[in-house]
Amino acid sequence: MRAIGQDSFGGPEVLKIVEVERPEPGPGEVLVRVHATSVNPTDFWHRATGGLAGDAGPIRLGWDVSGVVEQVGLGVTLFEPGEEVFGMPLQPRPAGTYAEYVVSPSRHLVRKPASLSHVQAAALPLVALTGWQALVDTAHVRPGHRVLVHAAAGGVGHVTVQIAKALGAHVIGTASGSKHDFVRRLGADEVIDYTRTDFASAVGDIDIVVDTIGGEYGPRSLRTLREGGIVVSLASPAEARLSAQARALGFRSAFMIVEADQSGMREIAALVDSGRLTPEIHTVLPLDQAAKAHEIGEAGRTSGKIVLTVAD
Repeated sequence: MRAIGQDSFGGPEVLKIVEVERPEPGPGEVLVRVHATSVNPTDFWHRATGGLAGDAGPIRLGWDVSGVVEQVGLGVTLFEPGEEVFGMPLQPRPAGTYAEYVVSPSRHLVRKPASLSHVQAAALPLVALTGWQALVDTAHVRPGHRVLVHAAAGGVGHVTVQIAKALGAHVIGTASGSKHDFVRRLGADEVIDYTRTDFASAVGDIDIVVDTIGGEYGPRSLRTLREGGIVVSLASPAEARLSAQARALGFRSAFMIVEADQSGMREIAALVDSGRLTPEIHTVLPLDQAAKAHEIGEAGRTSGKIVLTVAD
């Protein structure tokens, strides 16, 4: 089968089409014919440095998948060949969804909502699970909570805004001025232009901050919290320093890595079916243009997701 591989760490130019053996599903696994996958910032990190794999060398990239079950392994009862599924297999372990086929544990997938194309479905799993796990599992969001989402027009941000709104929160997003109308259409109640305004001075009484940027955004976000508030950091593993600062101020903080989660995927599919969650697609490219997709993504000017199509 065709897949995207790399021989060394580096920029987008290291990505290339390779021919590899088609995998076979083992017990409890399914083989999925990939129709689409999507590009996430973690892909850039793993491509350039090895990411969590570190010294193990380059991995085959990609975690999002939308496709059709081709074959089921021993003991699988959830799916049959021919069913349309989507999900985020194996994360944080390598999945290799930049390929024509991928093997996944059956319980890392759910049935694709009929209202979504494969392109739309592929855009959702990693970013939507990230938003769900940050808001629900980590921060325990409740109706009426004030939620601040940084980079609200980005991949994680634009679905986190929708999920928070669907769960009854008052949602505030940060974004450049040109993206304010987009963020409001997602459901944000307020939008702050971070290029003109210090968000930490502009808002207060925040219950939950979802920080997709890292760096000084975490410490600055502490200034916006009310008593009992939490900053959930998705981009900065410097958690010890942020935790100490949060505790000193009487707040909480957490660094979170998204995990494969069928229960969460079912909640995401339900939000899609109810019309409360829709992915925004910025760019669609064929698999063999993965390097270009990375170039576009790393430029940092996208609203929504970049999707790679694999099969018709």
